[in-house]
Amino acid sequence: MVPRLYLAAPAAGPPWPYFITLSALPVPFTFVRLQYRSGDWDGVDERMPTNLLHSLIQYTKIPVNQKEKVVALDSPELFRHPFCYLSGHRLVQFSAVEKTNFTQYVRNGGFVFVDDCNHDIDGLFARSFEEQMRQCFGAGALKKLPKTHALYSQFFKFPDGPPPTSFELNGWGDDLVHDYLKGIDINGRLGVLYSNKDYGCEWDYDFRNKRFLAEDNTKFGVNILLYALTA
Repeated sequence: MVPRLYLAAPAAGPPWPYFITLSALPVPFTFVRLQYRSGDWDGVDERMPTNLLHSLIQYTKIPVNQKEKVVALDSPELFRHPFCYLSGHRLVQFSAVEKTNFTQYVRNGGFVFVDDCNHDIDGLFARSFEEQMRQCFGAGALKKLPKTHALYSQFFKFPDGPPPTSFELNGWGDDLVHDYLKGIDINGRLGVLYSNKDYGCEWDYDFRNKRFLAEDNTKFGVNILLYALTA
């Protein structure tokens, strides 16, 4: 498969999606964090993006920008990036423009990784985000991913599905180990990846401390990024 980025055209631009290859990228890959008007979009996991970007450098040859970029969900700049990250603990309630941008971005090939930092399937973030997805894509669009999904074998192999986090194992949040992730497929490709496992906080440490781990727990993050860039 030839790696390519499927980028979405902004609302003010042409109504069709367009393709560019990884080798044709004018700039290195940038980890984009979405800023949304409600909730606490920037309240957690400050070191996580740098940690994952270090892993991309360590395991792949993809050129990266080593600093994350914050992009407002209601900004047309959103459509310049193939991958975005959205997280928080509190209410998720998109404005009309945010809702339109989110929907069009995903439908035109963008990828959003969403992480519930409460680790609570009945918490405020989870309930309100899932309602936003219902409004954007319809009831039932957000579905559990099977363990055979390509995400789990994109680079590293995870035959048992999503790896657990220490927050799950230590009883944080809803005190459950979630053995699944959810997602929204657009034309056979995952456009929204949704986690209640709190990966953002799991990977929120200085990358130099990975040498103390028996196993690098950011490997699944590498799978997520590579799926977003190449699937």
